[in-house]
Amino acid sequence: MNQKNIELFEKSIHYTFKNKNLIRQALTHSSYANEHRMNKLYNNERLEFLGDAVLEIVSSDFLYRKFPKMQEGQLSKKRASLVCEPTLALCAREIKLGSYLMLGKGEEATGGRERDSVVSDAMEAVIGAIYLDSGLEAAKNFIMSFILNDIERKELFRDCKTILQEEIQGKYHETVTYEVTGYSGPEHNRQFIVQAKIGDRVLGEGCGRTKQAGGQDAAYHALIALHKIPGDPSDDKNQAQNH
Repeated sequence: MNQKNIELFEKSIHYTFKNKNLIRQALTHSSYANEHRMNKLYNNERLEFLGDAVLEIVSSDFLYRKFPKMQEGQLSKKRASLVCEPTLALCAREIKLGSYLMLGKGEEATGGRERDSVVSDAMEAVIGAIYLDSGLEAAKNFIMSFILNDIERKELFRDCKTILQEEIQGKYHETVTYEVTGYSGPEHNRQFIVQAKIGDRVLGEGCGRTKQAGGQDAAYHALIALHKIPGDPSDDKNQAQNH
């Protein structure tokens, strides 16, 4: 990873590493390390392990203080929705983390830069790297800025399809259906375009590497539209399309 890319990434996360090797390691996928015959410990898996623990303590502390009357079971459920793989992948995409990853050729060819598991693990590795570079407070600042911000929107990732069906059933006594309407991307990185619908009415559209993932994304955008959550990036996109 060259210096220019490191600087671009640091700018996107508002943090400058004292030890540049830490961020290089955080962005090195095991497939790249294996392909280049690097030390098998020089990938982001150990940093991911550390970052996961840091994320748990910071998110637990945040929720404990924010919801003083919430019981343990509810706090656990809320934390799980905020730090689950799809939510972390969303956070990673907001800072374009996938574009900075060093991947092996096989992982690259099969769409690793967009895979939830790859980018969410890298997100935790970045947390671990910041923690080692500057301590807990710096890692907490990153988590608060890029993961625990806008929690209302991110909680919808807990299970968008279930939440959407519950809301539609309660309001309209209807069943939400999902229809694959097309495909995008090259054959090795095919994306399914899916619409969430009530009858002929389209509630939301999304895409994903599987039909299930596309359906979840469509349900998520349907929930955003139903809730009209202020400040969501999709609001600006939708408004631009309507003008």
